[in-house]
Amino acid sequence: MNTYTTSKLIGQVLSSECPSRQILEHLTSKWSVLVLRCLSDGVQRFSTLRNRIEGVSEKMLAQTLRVLEQDGFILRTVYPEVPPKVEYQLTILGAQAAEKLNYLVGWIERSLPEILDNKAQVRH
Repeated sequence: MNTYTTSKLIGQVLSSECPSRQILEHLTSKWSVLVLRCLSDGVQRFSTLRNRIEGVSEKMLAQTLRVLEQDGFILRTVYPEVPPKVEYQLTILGAQAAEKLNYLVGWIERSLPEILDNKAQVRH
């Protein structure tokens, strides 16, 4: 895709060719939302994230962190120690994204009783 075509598509998330669609997919995956939620509390190590996010495999967490780092949402810092110490934190862009996602998570948690009631009614 050439630069002209790309620039015309910026902000066109409904277009399958717009790069914003891939970013939307990265940010809204279950594991990304949960990682960003945890990192909203501050700097975290890999093991802390793995322990906090129930059900995430080591492989999936590593993959999610890599994608979020590549997109510029998190910063990975490796300290020259033995064994190596690695910490993750939100970038400014990541903090902005996390704020929006945390609002959605909060809304889901507050609305959960109503959502569950609706699900129960649909089943009957």
